[in-house]
Amino acid sequence: MEKKPGELSFGKVIPLPIEEEIKHSYLDYAMSVIVGRALPDARDGLKPVQRRVLYSMLELGLRHNQPYKKSARVVGETMGKYHPHGDSAIYDTMARMAQDFSMRQTLVDGQGNFGSIDGDPPAAMRYTEARLSSAGEQMLADIDEETVDWGPNFDDSLKEPLTLPTRVPNLLVNGSTGIAVGMATNMPPHNLGEVIDALCLLLDNPDAGVEEILSVLPGPDFPTGGVVLGRQGIHDAFRTGRGKLTIRGKAHVEEGRKGKNSIVITEIPYMVNKTNLL
Repeated sequence: MEKKPGELSFGKVIPLPIEEEIKHSYLDYAMSVIVGRALPDARDGLKPVQRRVLYSMLELGLRHNQPYKKSARVVGETMGKYHPHGDSAIYDTMARMAQDFSMRQTLVDGQGNFGSIDGDPPAAMRYTEARLSSAGEQMLADIDEETVDWGPNFDDSLKEPLTLPTRVPNLLVNGSTGIAVGMATNMPPHNLGEVIDALCLLLDNPDAGVEEILSVLPGPDFPTGGVVLGRQGIHDAFRTGRGKLTIRGKAHVEEGRKGKNSIVITEIPYMVNKTNLL
């Protein structure tokens, strides 16, 4: 049918009930966000962008005992081969894995300004440098020994690991936060030694109860310190997967010059901006 002057063409139009379209299109979108973007894999505790950054660093030879390379090189490698999204999101992910106030066990060893606990952003990627930390390298140990499944990258030109053969129980050690579609996760970090003790306990006694686990893994351990108020939230989280944790900072009074006292804050709640707190 010939289009008249000034008439818009919408191509082939198929009348469809909106609820039917939502069932298919929105469900596809939701699953893409849940599986491919926002939530970590329970096996290695990583979101896809984190996994791709670490694997790209390994491919670049950035082991913990090798020289640093520019962050822009890592971001470009990740974006061009495995993660065709915004470069700023990739860089922010890499920078967070290098922040010792965000990660209980950093996976990236950064050189330069990677942000501060005051909320200052990292320097531009052309200025900073990075390599894998020792723990980050252990996340990738034996990856070439047929230890994990592989899948095609976004254009089916390369293979990428679907999970990492981590020796570090990363999901429990570093925790994770993510908001997907219809679901979210917020897991606190824990002490590496205590997590390993708990794993050994479960290997020796798979039927160990919550109280036995709590005897070796008493609760979260945050990189910025702080005191957890009460243990009920910890018990609820261990028993049901849901629990509320309230954290307060630590401070003490020091006597200064001329008889003036100072309040010295030594620990603050996790993920709280120090500048806003003060």
